[in-house]
This record gives sequence, structure tokens and C-alpha cells, in this order.
Amino acid sequence: MKVALWLAGTALVLSSALAIAQDAPESLLPPGFDRPAPRPARAPAPASAPAATAPQAPRAATPVVQPLPGAAPATAAGPVALPTNLPSIEALAAMTPEELEAALNLKPSDDIPPAARRAMSRVGLLDEGEGGLPHWHLARQDPLLVRTALAANRGRLVSRWGHIVLRRALASRLDAPAGMDPAEFAALRAGLLVRMGEGEVARGLVQDVDTANFGPLLTAAALDAYVATGDFTGICPAVQLQGAGSRDKPWQVLGAICDAFAGEGSRGLASLDRLTYFGAMPRVDMLLAQKYAGAAGKGRRAVTIEWNQVKDMTPWRYAMTTAIGLQPPADLMKSAGPGYALMAATAPALGLEARAVAADRAAACGILSSTAMVDLYAQIYDEADATSESGQRAAKLRDAYVAATADDRAAAIRSLWGEGRDRELRYGRQVLTAYAAARLAPTKALADDAAPLIAAMLSAGLDRNAARWSGVVDSGSEAWALLALANPAATPVTAGAIDDFHAADDSADLRKSRFLVAGLAGLGRLPLATAQDLAGKYGFALDRPSRWAKAIDLAAEYRNATLVALLVGLGMQGDDWKRMTPRNLFHIVSALNRVGLGAEARMIAAEAVARA
Repeated sequence: MKVALWLAGTALVLSSALAIAQDAPESLLPPGFDRPAPRPARAPAPASAPAATAPQAPRAATPVVQPLPGAAPATAAGPVALPTNLPSIEALAAMTPEELEAALNLKPSDDIPPAARRAMSRVGLLDEGEGGLPHWHLARQDPLLVRTALAANRGRLVSRWGHIVLRRALASRLDAPAGMDPAEFAALRAGLLVRMGEGEVARGLVQDVDTANFGPLLTAAALDAYVATGDFTGICPAVQLQGAGSRDKPWQVLGAICDAFAGEGSRGLASLDRLTYFGAMPRVDMLLAQKYAGAAGKGRRAVTIEWNQVKDMTPWRYAMTTAIGLQPPADLMKSAGPGYALMAATAPALGLEARAVAADRAAACGILSSTAMVDLYAQIYDEADATSESGQRAAKLRDAYVAATADDRAAAIRSLWGEGRDRELRYGRQVLTAYAAARLAPTKALADDAAPLIAAMLSAGLDRNAARWSGVVDSGSEAWALLALANPAATPVTAGAIDDFHAADDSADLRKSRFLVAGLAGLGRLPLATAQDLAGKYGFALDRPSRWAKAIDLAAEYRNATLVALLVGLGMQGDDWKRMTPRNLFHIVSALNRVGLGAEARMIAAEAVARA
């Protein structure tokens, strides 16, 4: 775009110079318009007139149709002196974009007007008034600590609510720590979001930075974000500004794709043919790129994707395959990691059935909300085949909401839970049925299902709906434990009730009992001395010094919610609650509660007991 603007501007300058050189061109105005009557001479100002004061800014509703009093008079524009070495219009038109940039000495930011350029401070999507965290929380923090908390996080968290807390912090409009390049800070945040499966949020974050301000790290993170969302044309501005002339073969492939979608279809496909011949990328990747680029031109090229020699799946292959409307081979997806399911859950190019298969895992991780899950199945109910697996599931979900009796609605909810093939997928179904569970009236007849119903409600943050079951559940039961942690109104908890819960605990290594003690102590609902006594009784240490524990406790002491959220993510890494220790849970819940994120602290504590 900037090349076209410069060509237009250069042509305008040259044509203006040629117009000046013409001999008295014929006027096209009616007689009298080209020779207006001379204005009367302005009377000189009296000697005693006061000096002109500074002009006042006009009101927005009053258009300015004349020069302001005291403003400097505009000078008449004279002939423009053109550079002696300026190429002709024919020469400029024949140049490649790279040659034109060199000839005109363009800079990457020249295509953005100065008033439209964005500052690198407060980069993010959520302002503080929109639910984001305060922008100044990390501005005075040690850059090494922030860099470590972001770069060392592999992205997979054991907790759905821990994922939600971390995503909120990463998406907030934040100032970079003093001494850290803002582009690096944005790149680290976007990279972690991609690893978390939050490709859309990562793409929005990098789009909040002008492409001219991209550095190598942010360019790579942006590429990962666009690949994760299957948007191979969205990266084109960065490819043109940051990757132009690069000898890196993937960048050249992307450049050819961008040429095809910029109207240079023949040139782009010819470049892809040349790169395929020289083996720039594996053959299947080049075939996918050719098919993707071919969709931009009028001439459709028949490209057959050959999967015979492909042994593994990569993000590029998966995103490119789904972007062109194909399904990756099932045998390759069996050995692929769970991250591809997270990409599939939000991929707009995939069908409803494929998205439904991936939705359970995405919901359990925290990527999809309960509302998003219900919206997905509502669309499936309207559009999909009623005999398909997802169609039958959508019908069951409808029964969970509108069946004639409470028993029928509860039976539909239990049926959806029973389809979960493992604990994670079962929890994803609890997220799906959260609002349906909240519609059930608490009765003794449903007491046996109280714990999973309450867990389902809490997965969507419906703590007040869950609190209605307080008069139905028995003291010392799992449902009681969940309410003791999640109830917005703190209720007295006795050591005897915890002992009753411990006696009935059948979880591995008594994790539920340990997490209950750690969560209650972190929320301040159990005296620390009592919690330590119970910890010793149940065979674990509630508190033990570590560098991470000292860092999160210090961040909580200074009420720095953003730094606490980053350290929460660092301390909750793992693919199963077996990786979480009661000691870490105690510090996480305590820190969140102290910095004003008490609701998130309660949800994490309850989730730990429900999923242990």
C-alpha cells in the first residue's frame, strides 16, 4: 500500500511541475470567476491597538471557515523543486517494491500518518475499565522476573480458572517493565497466549502494535498467532515490512502467498513453483501453500495434497489444511498432541461436528466458556444432522433445559456427563451443563448428584446458584466441601467437619482432603494454626520456603494483581491435578485473595477439590 501511495504522490508532484511549465492554460471557469474584483485595501491598525493574544481553540460544533485572529498568514505555494536524481514515472512503474523502497528511501512507518501511529505503551486488549488489570502493575518490576514468568511457562495449566486468570492478565493493557523493550514484552505475552491455545487473543494483542514497530521476536510471535488462527493473510503486512528480502524460506513462501492475495496471482504462484522446486519446505507444506494461494486468483489450479509420506502433524500443516476446507488425516491426528484440539475448537473453517469433538477439551482448559459451549450446540441443534453424535448430544442438552420434570432434566445432565471418556472430558461436559444445573431446584432427591451439580455450576462461576444447596447437603460431604470453599459468604468451618470429609475421602493420596485444607487456609476461612495441625495429621507440609513462594507472597504483599497472576500461571503448569501440591495451592489461593481476586481464588480452590 505504501508503494502505491508513493507512486501516486510522485506522479502528482511531476504532473504539478509539468502544469506549471505550460503556457497559460485555458480557464474552465465561467467569465468573471477567474478574475474576481479586487478587495479594498485593509485599513492600518491604530497605533494604540493592544497586542494580539494567543488564539483560543474553537468549539467542536463551530466549523472554522476563516483564519483565526492572530494566526500567521498562509504563504503562497510556489513551484516545487524536484530532486535531480528522481526517476521518471516510467522507471518508477517498472521497479519492484524493494527497488522502489530503496529509490525513494522509504521507511517501514512511512505508510502510517503520524497522527495514526500508536504508542508502544499500554499494549493490550482489555483496559482497566473493561475488566483488565491496572496498566502500571509491571512498570516498576524487575524485567528478569517478568521475562522468566512469561518465557518459562509452557502454556498448559492444570486449572481452568487458573487459565482464565492468566489470560486476563496477558490480555490487559499493560506498560512494559522499565528496561524491557515494549516489543519484546508484547512478543512474550503473545507467545505464551499461543502456547495456551489462545490464538485469537494473541492475534489481537499483536494487532495492537504497529507493524513498523515489530522486532524479530514480535514478528515470530505474530506469525505463530496468525498460524494458530489459520489466518495466513493477516501476517502479510509484517511479511512485507519485516520479511521483505529475507532468505528464510518460510518467509519467502509467505511472501508468495501475500503476493497472490494482493492481486499478483501469477507472480505468487510462480514463486511458489520455484520454491517447491528448490525444496524450501516439505512437499506437503508447499502443496498446501499452492492450494491456499490458488484460491486468490481467477485461474483455479488443481492441486492434490499428498499425505502418503507425511509422518507427523505441525501447526502450519494443520492450520493450512483447515483453512482450505480440508480435514487432516485421522491417523496423523491420533498421534498429534492435545494442542490441535484447542485450535480446532475455535477454527471457523471447520465444521460443527469437528468443533464439537474438540470443544470439551477446550472448555476444560478454560478457552471456551459455558455460554460459548451452549451457543455451539444450539447451532448444531438447528443445522446439524439429528442422528449424528453431536446432534444427539445437542438434543440431550435441550432436554437438560426444557424437559418436563426435574428428574428428566437431571437425567439428561447425567447422560451428558457419562459420555466423558476421561476426567478432563467429563469436566468439559460439566462446563457445558453449568447453566442447566443452576436451573435445578435443590432437593433431597438430588442429594446424590449434589457434588457434580455444584462442581458444574462453579465451573462457570455460578457461586450464588450453588450456594442454594447449602441447606440440602450433609456436613462432611464433597458437596459441603465445595460450598465451604466457593460460597461468597464465608461460613464457619470446624476441624471436625474436615475430619469427617477426610474419613470418606477415596481420592488418590487423599488429595481432596489436602486441597480442602490448603484452600480454606488460603481463603482465611480456617485458622493457620489449625490448618498446619491438620496438614501434619494428613501427612503433608502446608508451607515450605521456595523462590516461587517468596515471589508470589511478596507480590501479594504489595497488592500487585498482575504479577500475582503471572506467578499463578507459572505455579500451575501441568496437564493433570496430580502435578499440583497443597503447598502451591495454598500460596496461589492466598495471593489471589489478598490482591482483590477473591472470586477467582474461591473458584480455583473449589475446582481443586472437585477435580482431584
